[in-house]
Amino acid sequence: MPSSFLRPGPWLLASLLCIALPLTGCGGGGGSAATVSNNSNTPEANAGNDTNGSNGDGSGSAEDPAPRNLSWGEPYQRDEQYPNTVDLPQQLITMRDGIRLAATVTLPADDNGNAIDGQFPVIATFTGYNQALGAIGAIGAADPALVKRGYAYIIVDLRGTGASEGSWQAFSQIDQDDIGELLNYIKTQPWSNGSIGMNGASYMGITGLLAGAREDPAVKAIFAIVPMGDAYRDIVFTGGQINAGFIPLWVTLVTGLGIIPTPAGLDNNEPGYYLNTTLQHLQGALTEFQVPVVAGALIGDENKYDTEFWRVRSPLEQIDKITAPTFVVGGLNDIFQRGEPLIYEGLKDHTTAKLLIGPWEHLDGSSGAGLPADGVPALSTIRLAWFDQYLKGMDSGAGDYPPVTQYYTGEERYVTAADWPHPEAKAETFFLHGQPGAPLFGSISPSAPVTNKQTSLLQTPVNGLCSASASQWTAGVLGLILPPCSAQDNVVNLLEAVYTSEPLEKDMAINGPITGQIWASTTALDTNVTVRVSVVGDNGIARPLTHGIQMASMSAFDASKSRFMNGKLVQPWHPFTEASQKTITPLQPFRADVEVFPTSARIKAGEKLRISVGTSDLPHGLSPIPDLLTSLLGAMTVYSTPAMPSRVNIPLVPASAL
Repeated sequence: MPSSFLRPGPWLLASLLCIALPLTGCGGGGGSAATVSNNSNTPEANAGNDTNGSNGDGSGSAEDPAPRNLSWGEPYQRDEQYPNTVDLPQQLITMRDGIRLAATVTLPADDNGNAIDGQFPVIATFTGYNQALGAIGAIGAADPALVKRGYAYIIVDLRGTGASEGSWQAFSQIDQDDIGELLNYIKTQPWSNGSIGMNGASYMGITGLLAGAREDPAVKAIFAIVPMGDAYRDIVFTGGQINAGFIPLWVTLVTGLGIIPTPAGLDNNEPGYYLNTTLQHLQGALTEFQVPVVAGALIGDENKYDTEFWRVRSPLEQIDKITAPTFVVGGLNDIFQRGEPLIYEGLKDHTTAKLLIGPWEHLDGSSGAGLPADGVPALSTIRLAWFDQYLKGMDSGAGDYPPVTQYYTGEERYVTAADWPHPEAKAETFFLHGQPGAPLFGSISPSAPVTNKQTSLLQTPVNGLCSASASQWTAGVLGLILPPCSAQDNVVNLLEAVYTSEPLEKDMAINGPITGQIWASTTALDTNVTVRVSVVGDNGIARPLTHGIQMASMSAFDASKSRFMNGKLVQPWHPFTEASQKTITPLQPFRADVEVFPTSARIKAGEKLRISVGTSDLPHGLSPIPDLLTSLLGAMTVYSTPAMPSRVNIPLVPASAL
C-alpha cells in the first residue's frame, strides 16, 4: 500500500480489545489453512511477487477504447396492453424417458379473465422450488406486469422437484437435456411466437444461463439474478471446504417443497399423481441425490475434489455457448459473490452483457432491495426494458445501459464503470507485520518485513459463527437471529491474527478480487487459512468487507487460469483435484494463496484497513471428516519475515474515479 494512505493516530481498537480479552480467555485462532505452491514450496521460491510474465494486467479486462455510456438515464416506462392475466390448467410435459414435468402458463387476459387469443414472446422460469408458491407471491411467481404488457409466461418445476415426476438432479446433464426439450416445447405452443426470454433469481437464474448454453436461437434474452457461476468454487466446496451453512438449508428447502400438494393431478384427471410423485421424490432423495451427495461430502468421497460432477453443473464451464444478451444481478454479500462478475466477464466479449452488483445478501439480491436508488431503476423496470429490447425489438434503451454498476460500501451509493474489474484498477501490496505473543496487534505496511516475526493460533474449527460471513453463507438466516454479528468482525477477530493499518491519509477505493499470500506452518497434518478484510472506524468497530478461505493441502494454483494485475496475483485459480493435493508436513512452512472474494468499497481518510488471518470460517467452510481429523489439536503459525513475507494484493482505483 502506498505510504501516503497512512498517517499516525490513536489505537482506540487496541484499548477496546484489551478490555475484551479477559472475557474471552485468549486471542488464539481456529480452523484450517490453505497452502499454495507454484513450481516450489520453499521460502526462497515464493518470497517475491508472482507474475504472469508480463507487466500488463493479465486479467482480460483491458479498457475498451470505444466510449461507453455510464449513465442510466430516465427509467423506462410502458403502459399495460391488457387489463388482466389468467393461468391455464397445470400441464404435464412428457420428457424423452416418460418423466413428466409440471408447468403453469400465464397469458394476457381481457376484463373478464378470458385468455387473449394470439402468439406472444414467452418469458420462461425453470425452478426447483415448486411453482405452487407463486400462488402466494413467493418464489418463482409469474410476473403479471410482464404478462399485461404482451408476454406469455411459463413456469416449470424441474425433474424431481415441486409437482414434477422423477428424482431431483440439481443442474445435472439430465436437467440440462430436459431444459432443451422444454425450449422445444415452448416454441411449438399456440400461445408462443417462438421467442424466449429466461428470467429468475438464484436457482432460476442458474437454469436461465443453462438454457442459454443450449445454443437454441429461440433464447433471445436472459435476466439472471444472483446466479451461480462455478458450483465447486462459488458455493459447495469453497477453498476445498464443505459449505456447512447454505447447502444443508438449500437441500432441505428443495426436498421439503417437493412434498407440497399442487393441482397438477386434479388438473390432469390423475387423483393419484401427488402420492406417486411424492414417493418418487423421497426415493430419489434417499438413494440418488440428497442423502448420497451430503453423506459423500461428509466422508470425503471423490466429489470432495472438483470433478465432472461439479463442472457439468457450472454455467461458467459453458459460458462461451451463451449468445443471448444477458443481464446479471449480483450482491456484495451474496452466496454467489465470486461467480457473478465472472459470468459477466465470460459473456461481455461475445454478446451484450451488463452487470449490476448491489449491497445484498442472497434474499435481498433476489428482489433488488432498495432500488430504485442513485439513478439505478428498480429491477422490474430494468427487466421490462431488457425483454422489450431483445424479445419485442422495441427501443427501450437497455442496450445502452452502463456495462457495470456496483454499490460501494463506505461510499454508500451505486457507481457505474466501463468494465469489471474497474479499468483503472491497479494492484497494491500490503505486508502483514505480526507481533509475537500479541496476535491482535499486528500492523500493515507498504514495506516488506526486515526482521523475523511470527504469530501462532490454535486450530479450532468453530470460529466464524458470530460474523458477517455466517450471515452471508446462510443466506441471511443467522444475520436475522444474531443481527449484531453480521455488522462487525470484532468478535471473530478475537481468535485470529489481526493486522491493522494506521489511519489512512486519503481515501482508498477497492474494486475487484483480492489475494492473501500467507506464509504459515502447522503442527498438524493440514489446516485452513482464512483471510478477512474489514475497515475500522473511530469507534473501533471492524466493518466487514469480504473474506476468503483455503485448505492448505488444496492450495496449489494454476497460473494460466489465475488473474494477475500489473504483475501481482489478485485471483488465484486452484484446481482442487486429487493430483494437485499437497502433503503438509508439520512445522514446515508453506505459502497459502487465498482467494478473497471480490468487493467494491471506499475506505475514507482517517479510517483503517484491517486484514485478519485465521484457521476457521464456520459455517462457510468445514473440512470433510477425514481432513478435519488431520487438522484438529494443531496450531498454525503465520510468518512475517524477509524470506516469508505474508501479504495481501488488493486492486485499488483512484478515488476520483468514483
